[in-house]
Amino acid sequence: MTLQLKITQIPVLPDYNKNKIEEMKKSVLVFLNVVFVITLNGQSKTQISNLLSESDLGYLKELTKNVLESSRIYPEQKISPNFGGNQTGGILIRPGGRKCYPAFWIRDYAMSLECGFITKDEQKHMLQLTASRQCDQTWITNTGSMIPLGAIADHIRIDDSKPIFFPGTYDYNSQGGKTFGMVPPYCDQFFFIDMAYYYMKSTSSAKFLLNEINGVRLIDRLEMAYKVPPTRQDGVLVYTTDDFRGVDFGFRDAIYITGELCYPSLLKYRASMELAELFELIKCKDKADAYRTTAKRLKNEIPQTFSDNRGMLLASTGKSKQADVWSTALAVYFGVLEGEKQKKTCQFLRDAYKNGTLTSRGNIRHVLTCDDFSESTAWERSKAVKNYYQNGAYWGTPTGWICYAIAKVDVYAAKQLAKEYIDDLRAGDYRKGSEIGAPWECYNADSARNSVYLTTVTCPYIVFNQK
Repeated sequence: MTLQLKITQIPVLPDYNKNKIEEMKKSVLVFLNVVFVITLNGQSKTQISNLLSESDLGYLKELTKNVLESSRIYPEQKISPNFGGNQTGGILIRPGGRKCYPAFWIRDYAMSLECGFITKDEQKHMLQLTASRQCDQTWITNTGSMIPLGAIADHIRIDDSKPIFFPGTYDYNSQGGKTFGMVPPYCDQFFFIDMAYYYMKSTSSAKFLLNEINGVRLIDRLEMAYKVPPTRQDGVLVYTTDDFRGVDFGFRDAIYITGELCYPSLLKYRASMELAELFELIKCKDKADAYRTTAKRLKNEIPQTFSDNRGMLLASTGKSKQADVWSTALAVYFGVLEGEKQKKTCQFLRDAYKNGTLTSRGNIRHVLTCDDFSESTAWERSKAVKNYYQNGAYWGTPTGWICYAIAKVDVYAAKQLAKEYIDDLRAGDYRKGSEIGAPWECYNADSARNSVYLTTVTCPYIVFNQK
């Protein structure tokens, strides 16, 4: 971005001719434009942190705190008449408020951690609970799915603390099956690492990593989890096939995606950097160096493997090999895309926003409307019908990442999108009455799904609140 300045008047001294005056104008213009560009580049983080007005950021902060409180499950508290109360011994945080989600979801909680409103004690309880329910023995479910050693639960029941490793059920005995994968989702292992990393940041200590949980040190459990999502032999990208398919990311567990997988590979990149820092803190330099090397490989291979000619990242290299808005925005946010590649990507996202193929009311689609697989489906293969849920509805969870990316090339457009997101929340704010429910998990033209949804506000707030 370059500021175009116009010099309207320069004092004219008697011995200056017109040519010299024009030269001086040009010199001033060049100098000011260079200064502006340097300032803009040097303050990009500051500009991105000011995408919302003080009033709108304050509104989002209070809404986020309220939604988070509505999402807490206190000891003995019952959420549903079909389940007992919270018997885990501490506070849990579920994916949303009101009378839904009688379980603790690792993914939604971990994605909300950086909002800053979750106490150290709450973090400790949920980290220990997750670690204690990690799979300690590979086993095969009644439906024929396999749960490998080191796997992290998709969600944990509040009444009996049983781990449910697959989406779509609360039933421990019938979990799994081909609909939601023959192995557990690939994202939760990396979110578990993120939970431990953030707890370290919150407590400024790494001693807890050496504590044993069910006879295994936490740091070893983190490594076990890291190694669960499969790769090709000698590869680093998360990879799956039809026969061993696992959900790539829980926010699209109704979508069938195979091959090298972009979104969990991005999560693996972040987890690699986090493990490197954690191992360094406990004086394991060799392991720290090894994880940094893996992170470097992932940072190189993700753009090489998934980029299309527009700068978008594909969701995979197999089924549903389509430009993936969420992965693309997250890659910018994580710093995986840099330089000219990043600029091209951000410009394309800005253009998609302006031409109406990306957003509605400040919320984001998984796939651009112009990239739908066919007239009958957004993704190549989906359990959901077109334009509903994960197959073409609009979500608030990634809005902050999209705004962050667009702001790299067009701050004004990013502010517009951020304002649309806030205005939509204000219009449907659940605190106005039981008949309305924003923040929604997602919505389409004629309906909305799951009111008072946590990541719809926590994830954007984390981005907009950056200092």
